[in-house]
Amino acid sequence: MNVTIEQLAPCRKLLRIEVDAQTVDATFESVTKEFQRLAVLPGFRPGKAPRELILRRFEKEIEEEVKEKLINESYRKALEERKIDTIGAPDIEEIQFGRGQPFVYAATVETAPEFELPEYKGLLVRREIAFVTDDDVERALQLLREKQATFNPVNRPAQPGDVLVINYAGSCDGAPIAQLAPDAKSLGERKNFWIGTGPGDFLPGFAEQLLGAQPGEKRTVSIDFPPDFFVKELAGRKAVYDVELVEVREKVLPPLDDAFAKSWGAESLEKLKQGVRRDLENELKYKENRSIRNQLIRALLERCQFELPESPVAAETRNVVYDIVRENAQRGVPRELIEQQKDQIYAAAARSAKERVKLAFIIQKIAEKEGIKVSEEELLRRVQALAALYQIPVEKFLKDLRKRGGLIEIYDQIAAEKVLDFLQANARYEDVPAEKRQT
Repeated sequence: MNVTIEQLAPCRKLLRIEVDAQTVDATFESVTKEFQRLAVLPGFRPGKAPRELILRRFEKEIEEEVKEKLINESYRKALEERKIDTIGAPDIEEIQFGRGQPFVYAATVETAPEFELPEYKGLLVRREIAFVTDDDVERALQLLREKQATFNPVNRPAQPGDVLVINYAGSCDGAPIAQLAPDAKSLGERKNFWIGTGPGDFLPGFAEQLLGAQPGEKRTVSIDFPPDFFVKELAGRKAVYDVELVEVREKVLPPLDDAFAKSWGAESLEKLKQGVRRDLENELKYKENRSIRNQLIRALLERCQFELPESPVAAETRNVVYDIVRENAQRGVPRELIEQQKDQIYAAAARSAKERVKLAFIIQKIAEKEGIKVSEEELLRRVQALAALYQIPVEKFLKDLRKRGGLIEIYDQIAAEKVLDFLQANARYEDVPAEKRQT
């Protein structure tokens, strides 16, 4: 076998592979014998049909199988001999094929990037010195009280902190907003709509103009939509809202006592405070750990410069675009606004995808150099945890993963975590006060 290699791009090669005529003929012979052994033809017992009849009857099938066998064997051997690490399937172009002559074909392949790892042990990271204070615990308890707040109707003027129940209808230049922006009808007209009185509630400046109003009172509210408002039909325009204040509701927080603690599953208020402190400490530790890992990742990305193969970047870009669009849709961003921003979304996704793919190659290379592997037990534990999370029987979940090649993805995730654990354990730390921490 003869192999020549042409470098088409940093991560793309053209392999010209020539299999000698003797091997071609031998493969034709073995494939023909196999067809003769298995063929069932009228008038002949299995395996007894004449060779000439087999060749005429299955000529195309024999040629295709010979070609497939020759390509599979020679391509694999070429990659092993030349130590080529490919990504995905090759693009095969037949050049010469037939009995009594060499089989020549070209294989265009994408390859993993070739690069040298930088020094990855002892990377410097900044670690914030932070502690959970009594004030932190009090703020967290206040948030828990806010979750159980009640809103009682009161017969008095609206005050900051109240919740208002209103009817409203808006217009721009005399035209109803519900008609101008049919995909955002909730901005045009609503009945018994609840809004807070904070500056960021509903529309900027809306609630402030209702302070001091009595239940049953009607007011006119003027709004200037910003030029970059997410509803393009209203962006940069002035609007007038006819508003009726139906109710004023005063927010009432539950007392901070043992009964309140029991509503959150704690034996007493003191036990609740202890649990809140533990939760805050765990959250602080999680944030510190995430910050350290992000710094390690950024350091690796900055220290390694190499070209990336196109196909994994393209595939990851599609994944990121899908995630961005899905998250925006879940947040209620209108489809037309997402469509308007598709170029920005794609550009952001492409940048993120390149970093993800680049990091994956770096992580893989560190894992290989340090002998970091994932055991079957670790893989099974992760599968079991995911199956429990999604409430799917383990066997069914495992079957689905195998069907779509998902086990490789989970393996890579665990391996990446173990590499980051390794880097974190071998990092150099500079402790900095929380107030001086650079972000």
